[in-house]
Amino acid sequence: MYGFMLDGKRATKARMDAPGALQHIIVRGVEPRKIFYDDQVRDNFMERLGAVLVETGTPCFAWALIPNRAHLLLKTGSMPIATVLRRVLTGYAVSFNHCHRRR
Repeated sequence: MYGFMLDGKRATKARMDAPGALQHIIVRGVEPRKIFYDDQVRDNFMERLGAVLVETGTPCFAWALIPNRAHLLLKTGSMPIATVLRRVLTGYAVSFNHCHRRR
């Protein structure tokens, strides 16, 4: 897959998503604000991530949760990484927005 996607301030190439490929994923919010405020919020994200990774059989080799972003090193399995991330991040965003009274 070739093309460019707008990623905040810069354009990045679309991800090549072949089974067995290692992917460095960077997750950020729509604004340069914190997406992890405390341990409870981080635990919520990790529980969601862990559950989806187990359900989809997606290996995770490393992660780092930084207050305004997360870095993940995932290996593509039978399910595309985009689908895995959509499942994790949609639920997390809904929970985050509800807890912080955001739309």
